[in-house]
Amino acid sequence: MAITIDSARGIFPQTLSADAVPATIARFKQLSAEDQLAWIWFAYLEMGKTVTIAAPGAASMQFAEPTLNQIRQMSFPEQTQAMCDLANNADTPICRTYAAWSPNIKLGFWNQLGEWMEQGIVAPIPAGYQLSANAAAVLQALREMDQGQQITTLRSTVVDMGFDPNKLGDYTRISEPVVVPTEMSKRTQVTIEGVTNSTVLSYVNNLNANDFGALIDLFAPDGALQPPFQKPIVGRDAILRFFNEECQNLTLIPERGVSEPVEDGYTQIKVTGKVQTPWFGAAVGMNIAWRFLLNPQGKIFFVAIDLLASPKELLNLMR
Repeated sequence: MAITIDSARGIFPQTLSADAVPATIARFKQLSAEDQLAWIWFAYLEMGKTVTIAAPGAASMQFAEPTLNQIRQMSFPEQTQAMCDLANNADTPICRTYAAWSPNIKLGFWNQLGEWMEQGIVAPIPAGYQLSANAAAVLQALREMDQGQQITTLRSTVVDMGFDPNKLGDYTRISEPVVVPTEMSKRTQVTIEGVTNSTVLSYVNNLNANDFGALIDLFAPDGALQPPFQKPIVGRDAILRFFNEECQNLTLIPERGVSEPVEDGYTQIKVTGKVQTPWFGAAVGMNIAWRFLLNPQGKIFFVAIDLLASPKELLNLMR
């Protein structure tokens, strides 16, 4: 039977991903707009306690500054309405602008609003405000996650706000400028216990160097990449856009892996380790598994990036 992207998604089926993340995000989306805003506010207040603080300047905020300044000049009721519009996916100029931003810009936008709410510049949650029972339960679910899962949840709660980009028609996606790849002389080479495959090692080394041009050459023309809790991204052009928009300045720290031949000359490789992000600082690592399926030519036909359920999953290299 021919190998397809759909069948490739099933390699290493015993990998346990952090199902609490999509479950919590689904519960968040069921909250009212007011509860969503209150949840984000309380989550922000807990940053540095149970939730990890975003690294200052991690996202290029030049694209969000005009919108932030527009909100800053509004009255408190107007500010509250603008934020509710974002949570309600309303069709407003601000919501349309927001829809075109990359996830990192959206995260930085809400981080700035959170700082302004704390300073009293943007309408804060009223003193003594109590979260609804449902919102409080979603916040408690966030508290109980490890830091990597908290990062993913916080980013995901804001990504789908704003107007539906599928309804924008032709538009320009707004993301941070693509960084220059690290000079060859300054690059470090990783080693992975149990894995010597040159394609997998090059994948990690090129991503760590922000060398997305060399990275995309490792993929088959019909290859696919599946980010955590998302559908596969198919084709080199779409994958390269994902790298440019969401993978700049990541630090991959693979630890160990296992390689197995499969049918039709393909090879499957599973690697576990950590990823540090520029959004929340180098002190925080997400526990990750990479599940590669390489074609007979050694190109990446499929790679899934899984946020793991627990640190002990880093040692789980069974099929």
